[in-house]
Amino acid sequence: MKKIFLITIVAGLFITESCRKDSDFLDVPPKQVLPTELAFSDPALVLSILGDLYNRTVDFSGLDNGWASFVDFSEAFPSENGSYFFVQRTGWGFGEWSSWDYTYIRDLNLFIQRATAATKLADADKKRFIAEARFLRANYYFELVKRMGGVPLITEPLEYDYSGNVTSLQKPRAKESEIYDFVISEAEAIKGDLPNDVNTKSRATTGAALAMEARAALYAGSIAKYGVTTPQVSLPGNEVGIPSALAAGYYTKALTAAQVIITQTAGSYQLYRVLPDLSDNFAAVFLDKSTVNQEAIFIEDFKANAGKTHGFTTNDQPFSISDEGLDAGRLNPSLNLVEAFEKLDNTYAPIPTKDASGNPIYYTNQLDIFAGRDARLAGTVLLPNGLFKGKRTDVWAGYQLADGSILTSNDAGNLKPLPGTTTPVQVTGKDGVINGQEFRTQTGFYIRKYLDPTVGSGRRGRGSDVAFIRYRYAEVLLNAAEAAFELGQTGIAIGYINQVRARAGLVTPLTAGDLTFDRIVHERRVELAFEGHTLFDMKRWRLAHVVWDGNQMSVTDLVSNIGNARKRNTQPYGLWPYKYYNPGSPNNNKWLFKEVLPSPVTGANRFQLGNYYSQIGNDILSANPLIVKQPNQ
Repeated sequence: MKKIFLITIVAGLFITESCRKDSDFLDVPPKQVLPTELAFSDPALVLSILGDLYNRTVDFSGLDNGWASFVDFSEAFPSENGSYFFVQRTGWGFGEWSSWDYTYIRDLNLFIQRATAATKLADADKKRFIAEARFLRANYYFELVKRMGGVPLITEPLEYDYSGNVTSLQKPRAKESEIYDFVISEAEAIKGDLPNDVNTKSRATTGAALAMEARAALYAGSIAKYGVTTPQVSLPGNEVGIPSALAAGYYTKALTAAQVIITQTAGSYQLYRVLPDLSDNFAAVFLDKSTVNQEAIFIEDFKANAGKTHGFTTNDQPFSISDEGLDAGRLNPSLNLVEAFEKLDNTYAPIPTKDASGNPIYYTNQLDIFAGRDARLAGTVLLPNGLFKGKRTDVWAGYQLADGSILTSNDAGNLKPLPGTTTPVQVTGKDGVINGQEFRTQTGFYIRKYLDPTVGSGRRGRGSDVAFIRYRYAEVLLNAAEAAFELGQTGIAIGYINQVRARAGLVTPLTAGDLTFDRIVHERRVELAFEGHTLFDMKRWRLAHVVWDGNQMSVTDLVSNIGNARKRNTQPYGLWPYKYYNPGSPNNNKWLFKEVLPSPVTGANRFQLGNYYSQIGNDILSANPLIVKQPNQ
């Protein structure tokens, strides 16, 4: 849950002390309640009200709502006893991912109304405040339409006259396309009233509005094009579903908005290229909050000295390197995701555990098995023997003996002698892998993206202030590439994708002939992993019921068809390192690896057609008879 240290709007109006700079509106304590006229007479007071509205922004994933938002969809395993339900259920309920917060919309509408009526604000301040509130309102409608489809579109504060007749407050659902049109048109309307400033990141800017527009138009175009494959997921009034004839128009709008950013008309946004090691550089995209980072466009910021921090590092740091030894290791990326990162020759291949004859491949160093891969792999995932805070992770599952048996224990502190010896030694890693041992990796991997190396960031009392990036330039490039591809402009599309790939060390450019829909899907998966895109990408492409089909996976399923957009992905596998013990063998003390399904994984993700649009609550339906139910509800 968000740690709100802003003001909470009561009757919409609170006063705070004036702000020294844009980001300081996050730090202002409440003082007292003020009348509307007075509150909207001073830009500092208006900014304090607006700060609360920013703080209530809805994200599907984030750092302040914990590690669990990233652990689903077989992209990771939840190493916490109370969270095994993620991998033991057979699918998702029809009410998952729903949102219907019209209190937030009303507060935004009130703010816009009152700011518009204000007479004592300078025109420049007034325009910016109103544009910011419209941005937040459009952004929330975008969140609503992604989950619910068409919803009532309310842009003025509704007033109840206490007559007992509430029909004037009951509004029907708009068409799904109308909500997307609203988001797009709002972005176009406000972009000129927002600052064109690449260094403003926690408040709306021209770049943020255009990034929102490009993403929303891309989503709408995808639903229009691919929705025809799931005719059951539609309604006669188009409250759910977008006519296919509208696809090209939406793709064109997505490409146009993205290209305004790409041409630097909205600011000097660019890919982050600062550190010489490409994996370290990719990890730093999410850590560097200085002006050097011109990739981040719109963020949720955190500030340790203001008391606004999150527990992502506390929950997910490697156990042996944790600050307190209390919390760690909950988010374990899956081998499914790791294998998606291609080789530097632009080919897909499983992580090589066996030779052509089926014999184990032995490695001198654990990291050798991952050599020659997309640099984003080691920038996203902390691999076995990976470096964090200047220390190496200690990840291994035990000794494999010459006869094929395994010598291990239920904890790294439980020592045992090796065959032919009498002195007890460590026989498994301090950071795992042990089946069922919480707070240690059970896949062989830890998360690296967002993991904060700052001293104290993994302590409960302190926490981390790494920002959550909602929009960034690399995604804009990928959005533009996808839109151009769908419009048949493959030459333009491949140019944008190759920029993103080159930053990751994939220096042999793809050609226009290489570009396929599968490549589009792949590139988003590896670039945007754990950033909140997985579910909504699969939904808009109408692939969710295909990749999460409810069938269990075999190792053959895991290692085959890598790069295929329709590849099954229902269970999170792990890659367990073993130390080989066979004195006299040239492979003694080398490493071998095995693909393993962690024992708590008993379910298989099943996405049903009814999951494409979240169920509308019975309380909402009973309060408003004009609301049309979802398909399959």
